[in-house]
Amino acid sequence: MDDAPPPPAPLDPSATGRLTRDAALAMLQRGSELLASGDFADARLHFYRVIGFDDPVITAAALLGLGEAHYRLDDEAQAVSSWNAVLELPETPSTYAAWRNIAAARVREGDLNGAITAYREADRRAPSEDKAEIAGRLGWLNKETGNTRASQRYFARSRGDGPRFTLTLLIIAVTSIVSLTAFFTEPATSQAIYELLQLDKNAVAHGEYWRLWSITLLHLDFLHLGFNMYALYLAGTIVERWYGSLRFLAFYLACAAAGSTASFVFGEGNLAIGASGAVFGLFGVLLAAGRLHHPVDRQSRGIVSQLMFLVIVNIVLGFASGGSIDNAAHLGGLAAGLWLGALVPPTRVPTMSAMWQRPADSRVPGRPGAARVGAGITTVPGYVLLLALAMVAVVVVAGIAVGTSQRLG
Repeated sequence: MDDAPPPPAPLDPSATGRLTRDAALAMLQRGSELLASGDFADARLHFYRVIGFDDPVITAAALLGLGEAHYRLDDEAQAVSSWNAVLELPETPSTYAAWRNIAAARVREGDLNGAITAYREADRRAPSEDKAEIAGRLGWLNKETGNTRASQRYFARSRGDGPRFTLTLLIIAVTSIVSLTAFFTEPATSQAIYELLQLDKNAVAHGEYWRLWSITLLHLDFLHLGFNMYALYLAGTIVERWYGSLRFLAFYLACAAAGSTASFVFGEGNLAIGASGAVFGLFGVLLAAGRLHHPVDRQSRGIVSQLMFLVIVNIVLGFASGGSIDNAAHLGGLAAGLWLGALVPPTRVPTMSAMWQRPADSRVPGRPGAARVGAGITTVPGYVLLLALAMVAVVVVAGIAVGTSQRLG
């Protein structure tokens, strides 16, 4: 018992002399605890003691906390002075929060143009989960200052709308060009296009696996093309807004492969064309994500709520068509989409599931009285997306093996 280490000496913010790194960090930690407990005056003393430490990261954090303490003590001038001092240091993790606090202070002062400048600086440094909220604030500030075009652009960013020319529109354009070329070109060329791109199941059994995706580029007639492209526009636009362009593309390709594989194994006949397997996959993503993760997206709510009825009607029509509609592709794509939407929550719009998981009183240090920004935006680890896609790939590979065995004996 006599060999036990002595207890650590109590922190004394009034002591003088150079702080060690451990002491500076301990003083910062204690200041944050006092700030959280409402002892703002004592927190101010602890933060002030650390200022001037030779590591700019630690000094910046102390200035950020000092500004918070001043603000809670109703001394906004000193608070802004402390946050401005953070900006005079080299770039640190505290720089972003300092710009946000300064922007909020300028709004309170009525300096809207100064607030716009500060929020733009914050936006340059913001993590992805904070981008939507900052864009929304910039939208309102630009609207108040009369810059309607900029406000609309920022509001679109805050909703996750992204650029006007989306990847969904690019896929629709490419698909339409290929299909229309096959419609209008001379018969020999048209036949060559169909023979190259259609889902020829015997060719797939012999290793022509690109046909699992090239099938989406061809359609039977104008009605077939028009229906699929309209459905792709409705569903693809929402999936891209909820998940971003790269995840949307990954989902589209995975669902196309799943739908083609289901047709390869279970579908009737040897030939198939159309993007409906991939489109039904996007329907499945929206149905699962909407039901399980509850994205907060008023713009899409009406469309997503009608998808279940649309899917059921089309599947019933497929079974009643006597084989002229490839229901296997629809069901295969739908199953893949349901799996992806269930496992991968939307990452570009807030979700109710993420909001419920976040503590209501969670705070960002240095943000006066503000709850955590970007509340409800889900950050999905990369391995979750890879796992979801890998499972689809495993099923596709297994399906190809089964279909190939059926066709080649």
